[in-house]
Amino acid sequence: MKFQISKDKHPAGDQPKAIEKLVAGVKTGHKHQTLLGVTGSGKTFTVANVIQQIQKPTLVIAHNKTLAAQLAQEYRDFFPNNAVHYFVSYYDYYQPEAYMPTSDTYIEKEAQINEEIDRLRHATTQALLTRPDVIIVASVSCIYGLGSPKEYLKQHLKIEKGSKITRATMIRTLVGMYFERTNADLTPAHFRAVGNMVEIMPTNERAIYRLGFQDDEVSSITKIDGVTREIIAELENFFLFPAKHFVTPDEERKVAIDDIKAELDAQLSKFKSEGKILEAERLKRRTTHDIALMREVGYCSGIENYSRHFDRRQSGEPPYTLLSYFPHLADGTPDFLTVIDESHVTIPQLNGMYAGDRSRKNTLVEHGFRLPSAVDNRPLTFAEFEEDIGQRIYTSATPGKYEIERAKETKVEMVEQIIRPTGLLDPEIELRPIEERGAYKGQVKDLIETAESVIKTGGRVLVTTLTKKMAEDLSEFLTERGVSTKYIHSDIVTIERIEILTDFRKGVFDCLVGVNLLREGLDLPEVELVAILDADKTGFLRSETALIQTIGRAARNVKGRVILYAEEMSEALTNSVNETKRRRQIQLEYNTKHNITPVTISKEIKSIADQLKTKHDKSVESLLKVDVDLYKRNPKKVIRDKKRQMDEAVSRLDFETAAILRDEIQYLESIK
Repeated sequence: MKFQISKDKHPAGDQPKAIEKLVAGVKTGHKHQTLLGVTGSGKTFTVANVIQQIQKPTLVIAHNKTLAAQLAQEYRDFFPNNAVHYFVSYYDYYQPEAYMPTSDTYIEKEAQINEEIDRLRHATTQALLTRPDVIIVASVSCIYGLGSPKEYLKQHLKIEKGSKITRATMIRTLVGMYFERTNADLTPAHFRAVGNMVEIMPTNERAIYRLGFQDDEVSSITKIDGVTREIIAELENFFLFPAKHFVTPDEERKVAIDDIKAELDAQLSKFKSEGKILEAERLKRRTTHDIALMREVGYCSGIENYSRHFDRRQSGEPPYTLLSYFPHLADGTPDFLTVIDESHVTIPQLNGMYAGDRSRKNTLVEHGFRLPSAVDNRPLTFAEFEEDIGQRIYTSATPGKYEIERAKETKVEMVEQIIRPTGLLDPEIELRPIEERGAYKGQVKDLIETAESVIKTGGRVLVTTLTKKMAEDLSEFLTERGVSTKYIHSDIVTIERIEILTDFRKGVFDCLVGVNLLREGLDLPEVELVAILDADKTGFLRSETALIQTIGRAARNVKGRVILYAEEMSEALTNSVNETKRRRQIQLEYNTKHNITPVTISKEIKSIADQLKTKHDKSVESLLKVDVDLYKRNPKKVIRDKKRQMDEAVSRLDFETAAILRDEIQYLESIK
């Protein structure tokens, strides 16, 4: 299959020029390219067109799970006939193992694995190893350790109709591939044997493969829907991959255990020579217990801390990661495209992963909780990450220091995507003093008068402050002065935060005050005025990047404007104002040339609440509407339907709805 965009949509505005430049850069061999695209300019569609023209497997990295899910859905819409997969950490909850020497507190690892996300991770790796038309949208978990792709591929099994294999041998083979036998309903990575049949549910899909056996051979292969039990197809063959990413043959496991024993002896000798008797005893007791488990059952809690020995890696050698599953040329050069979304946030996040992990592991090793090799169960260093990815495109409205330096080093100009197909302009900016002076009454009094004039015509006002306390106090003050106001910051719980945003768009109140939450990701077309208090203060919240992102909140409304309250022009303030004016002028000239009249974006008010609030509402409403009598008459049918709906939600990457349906199933099954 080749990448092919199916949407009936064509590049517009700056998109054609951006696509042409990026494609030319990739073909020329440029390692680093940056797409500087303003909010609403369609950066994802531009990248999709680049992928279609380059025809290479692509890794898209986002800085959080939610954004990754949104991007995955967008790319699925663009490429419905190609493989678009979602790869994030499979932990719903994760408390890493740690030790705090100052209080002598040891914290044991706790984790809750999300089985659906684990299934999607397997679907990701299997797609990468079996087809070329693959787009993987991942979080930064893509730089954490994963099993060897060579062993994973080596252990896969091609099952064909007519294969000479007995039912008993097939069962032993499945166990060797880490599948678990069950007599209950099948879930991913499980199988069951019934009569002369073996039914298997792979790790990557909610389907059952039923193998019929006759005369010591596979007589039939039937693919069945895992929920409805409907027959999907009769097959001639299919491929089955191991149920775990970490696959180690028996002979290699024995060698690894010997190496672990040798490392233990060396570390015990070191501790004893240093007089660390407690640490030596602690390490000996734990590691000896782990070795015994690995010998007997092939597994122990925290086995990932011994991964270097099982992977046959040297000390300090980088682990296998998702990047290892992407195609590479014969000389080891990565042969895929990498897109780093919102790079000004994602790059620093990638850069900081290794140091934090190493510090925690060193403390565990120093005090005898782990062997020194545990530090090699780690994320990639940033230098290793840079070496392991292919040609890359950074996308951001505000590229960071890293992207700017790469552009200077390589002498490759950033590709600008300033012009929005909608014709909307970057907002006008006005500077006003903080203190009372002449015609100005100081930032708070001036804000009240200006806000009132905007609200009279039906507009909304967004105000950013430097602290939570200031946001709360200002909200109270504005309310007392007759401006209907609410505040929002990180102490407000998620559901309440969404309710506040929804009410703001509906006009329940007119002025919203906040801190950092009013920067990236807020889409509020009703906002006509953004007021930034203390805009000249130095720091993260008033950096050039933060200011440009905040100013962008007024770019969805044709009347959008920004007031910056400042006593002096800081460097960040000067740069952000100049950049906004430059972008505005470019769009204005384009609109004039093409006779485009900008129009405020029209967006359904329910869209904000759709992400979380309405999911919560739906869960309550759905439970209230459950026909308990129907469930009692035919419980299997009701549960089957709920499971089908849950699987459909997962396939859409709508995990909130899937979790609600899971809870409904548990609720129904509890009814006696």
